[in-house]
Amino acid sequence: MTPPAPLFFLLLCLPSFTPALALAMPRRPLFRWPWRRASVPAAGYFPPGDAGGTMLTIAPGTGGLGEPLNVILAATSSPAVLIESQANGGFLNFFLSIDFAGECLGQHMGEPQQANLGDGRGFVNESAVLRYDYGDPALGTCQETVQGGNHFRFWRQSGSSANSSALFMATSYEKPIKEHHDIVVNGYNLGRDWLVGNITKSPINTTALTNTSTFSGTTSFGGYTYTTAIAYVSGLLANSSAGVNHAETVGVNGANPVDGLVAVLDVKITTAPANASISAGWRAAPPRTGMAALFLFGVLGVL
Repeated sequence: MTPPAPLFFLLLCLPSFTPALALAMPRRPLFRWPWRRASVPAAGYFPPGDAGGTMLTIAPGTGGLGEPLNVILAATSSPAVLIESQANGGFLNFFLSIDFAGECLGQHMGEPQQANLGDGRGFVNESAVLRYDYGDPALGTCQETVQGGNHFRFWRQSGSSANSSALFMATSYEKPIKEHHDIVVNGYNLGRDWLVGNITKSPINTTALTNTSTFSGTTSFGGYTYTTAIAYVSGLLANSSAGVNHAETVGVNGANPVDGLVAVLDVKITTAPANASISAGWRAAPPRTGMAALFLFGVLGVL
């Protein structure tokens, strides 16, 4: 005798609901957020030079010279921090916690720089520029534009050849606008280290840094608290003046304008507001077994 159709279908599916098989099945989410990488390299980024990229940008009007990509926000950071948003503790909120904000009144002057991160996209325009806000997130970057100060441009490593989602930054300390925003002496290294100093809340001795130097710091903004581990690494960026814009004026006493070190930031959200929206970076998708149980109850209801 053939059982009723719903019962017959249930009997066919029942083995997949057994505890032994459920435990043996990999717990993969039914839905993957579209921004999520299939895998993140242990370092938190793919070295651009491994696939034809470069750690120097191209600045317009310089004949191919550029600025060093001397800071990396690693993809091992909390996923929410990698999202270019102020909401939910994102990238922009983190940088507000260390006194960097968007450009003065949202206006950008000048042509964008380009970078090739070795991710298969070739040279692409910068995503945006953030500037030191002098403690005033609303208007402080206007002061930086006029007076000069620390700033950085950033790019995301997101091409199909190296999709880490790490953010690469060209950081430097620039002169006032009346001096055409040229870079101060040693301004590439100092821009990197003063940004790190904003995280640690203590000075970084640029001349004492090596590829074993590490630091940490805790910062807060908008109800979110971030704990950042910083490691200086070599091997990505050359200790050189070759291809560097303003090399003749940025180098100190004939030294190279770039010391070859890159500050890698691993940023973790450690606290968030009690009523914060849970973003894609925080939500864990339900395992298959939970959905199977709901389906089973639904079929039993039909019976």
